[in-house]
Amino acid sequence: MASRSHAQAKLNTVVEVIGEGLDSEVCSIYLLREGMLELFATRGLDQDAVHVTRMALGEGLVGTIAENVETLNLAEAAAHPDFSYRPETGEDKFHSFAGVPIVRRERAIGVLSVQHVDPRRYDEVEIEALQTVAMVLAELIDNAGLVDEEDSLGLPAALTGPEQLRGLTLVKGLASGNAVFHQPRVNIEHVMAEDTEAERQRVYLAFDKMREQIDRMASQAEFGVGGEHEEVLQTYKMFAYDEGWARRINEAIDSGLTAEAAIERVQQRTRMRMREIDDPLLADRMHDLEDLSNRLLRIVSGQLGTAASMGLRNDAILIARNLGPAELLEYDRRRLKGVILEEGSLTSHVVIVARAMGIPVLGRVRGLRLLVREGDHLLLDCEQGFAIVRPAPGMVEAYDARFAKSRERQAAYAALRDVEPFTRDGTRITVMINAGLRDDIPNLSLTGADGIGLFRTEFQFLVAATLPARERQTRLYRDVIDAAGDKPVVFRTVDIGGDKVLPYLRHDDGDGEDNPAMGWRALRLALERDGLLKVQARALIEASAGRTLNVMFPMVSEPWEFDAAKEVFDSQLAFLKKQKKHLPEAIRYGVMLEVPSLAEQLDILAPRLSFLSIGTNDLTQFLFAADRSNPKLAERYDWLSPSILRFLKRVLGSLEGCDLDVTVCGEMGGRQLEALALIGLGLRRLSITPAAVGPIKELVRKIDVNEISQAMSGWLASPPPDLRAALLQWAGDRGITFE
Repeated sequence: MASRSHAQAKLNTVVEVIGEGLDSEVCSIYLLREGMLELFATRGLDQDAVHVTRMALGEGLVGTIAENVETLNLAEAAAHPDFSYRPETGEDKFHSFAGVPIVRRERAIGVLSVQHVDPRRYDEVEIEALQTVAMVLAELIDNAGLVDEEDSLGLPAALTGPEQLRGLTLVKGLASGNAVFHQPRVNIEHVMAEDTEAERQRVYLAFDKMREQIDRMASQAEFGVGGEHEEVLQTYKMFAYDEGWARRINEAIDSGLTAEAAIERVQQRTRMRMREIDDPLLADRMHDLEDLSNRLLRIVSGQLGTAASMGLRNDAILIARNLGPAELLEYDRRRLKGVILEEGSLTSHVVIVARAMGIPVLGRVRGLRLLVREGDHLLLDCEQGFAIVRPAPGMVEAYDARFAKSRERQAAYAALRDVEPFTRDGTRITVMINAGLRDDIPNLSLTGADGIGLFRTEFQFLVAATLPARERQTRLYRDVIDAAGDKPVVFRTVDIGGDKVLPYLRHDDGDGEDNPAMGWRALRLALERDGLLKVQARALIEASAGRTLNVMFPMVSEPWEFDAAKEVFDSQLAFLKKQKKHLPEAIRYGVMLEVPSLAEQLDILAPRLSFLSIGTNDLTQFLFAADRSNPKLAERYDWLSPSILRFLKRVLGSLEGCDLDVTVCGEMGGRQLEALALIGLGLRRLSITPAAVGPIKELVRKIDVNEISQAMSGWLASPPPDLRAALLQWAGDRGITFE
């Protein structure tokens, strides 16, 4: 590299050196030129193919490596489904194949590959050597201007027009704003070290500073928005002190890399391994290491701080590979309009919190950070699952029209805040909200809801580094009750496990579950870890002193589970009574009907209950044996299926004569057409997202209960081919329209 020869000669020499060093007959370098991967230098393939053989991103093994920015190591290249034979190269006699991407600013600008006559997988140390060489080559190639031009952010210079990004809708909604990167990109300008020991000292100092940061954050009782949310730090701290990670960075420095390049080198390796991990829990932990690597890289390069710490100046769409719930809570909600993630899943912690905050989220957008510049205008459509980068004026006008219409609707709904939801024939429908954060409470007055029908206490657990102390739980519950005033709040005991995994709460077997939705979660977990439920019971009782406590147990499948949970509360009540503590005036107990088996014993359990909440989200997946986190099944089973509606009708029939409040909690009750069906079944209480309160109030005022009840009875007795269509037709005939 230090020689004065031109770049082509250097690369010609490099492929010879690598081929000899790895005892490989073939070593080739492909570079990204005019959007195609061009064979630029080779040892072992036909020299006439140089600058002639070209392939698109995603085409063949080389194209697959570049498109996915991943490593391939194959004993038999032809057996790979993406193998593409190029006869002009003369590669037909070679069996083994290994290739690594040449990465610059997180983008593959080429591929370095080796081939061997005999079938064999290359050793781990050989692959790591290729990856290190590829990083060094990236600087040479970039400085020599051998690949497509880029701007300062690593984006192709020609990338100026509109681009549509498809993804998976994680939280619905529309948003417009400028792109803001959660972690500003760190550009590594120098790869080769002049003084290895100096680079090693820089890394040692960066590690010390990073560990100090992590320890300081872990020692703080609270931080974040309003000082009430903790960052999930337990796993970070474990990785921060991991000697194996530090050793791998040192080894990379020994190979001649700068401190920044060594960290990036190890980080690339981690990313490639993440793609091979099927276990979502382990993948989440690898994400923690990725986050920590970024933190170390920012410290060693002097480029500190996230976008949250610098503050948002305008309406923003946040761009990130992934995000933790506490990281999201650090942002100014007045400015943060939406989130786009390269990764993310329907059940991730950040999605649960974003949904509660009303922030639309689009996930699984491939190549996101390679297509978006900092400050680019973005239109986010999480109704249809896409975003538009750098939209044309016509696109902006169309979106503005949609936003204006949405704002008009919101203004109309806001006008209903103080209007009680009575049907046309005078039936009062109770409309409450679901909540989980202290900042959700103002929605009670903003929407005019009748109370909080579901307060998800697990949110406090999800954003904590350790199990929240009793005093902290008590403070949150008391604040919520005080803020609600004379309106009721129903606290659901902690519903963790399944898709809501706490890093500080281990499974006994340490392995996770094949089917977590139906596994060790919610009340099952709380009864086994009774210390968890005892602490929460005491916190709820103390917080409700002098008032009525409404407590609900999730995922009850048989009456004895309710009895066992209530016994925990009774024992804590007796303890506090002995201590002469101020107690609640009354405690009302309820359960969530999510597990179908409970419906068969409601006649036994009902006399012990004050209320019953039907959790339609979990109930639907259990009735249909369909995991709601599976995208292939998410839209397959309709809430307006006769199966669900008949089940609910039967449940209501079994409770006739019981003095019991029955509420539907879940997304089903927040959709206008589905709410119409529920009211027709006889349900009079809904607990829904705050955003749905206005639309449901508007709907209620248009309904005649007797009419819809008769129609539903007829449809359930003899279901039409499409009950949803029949309900829409019925509503349309009466002038009832839906969003």
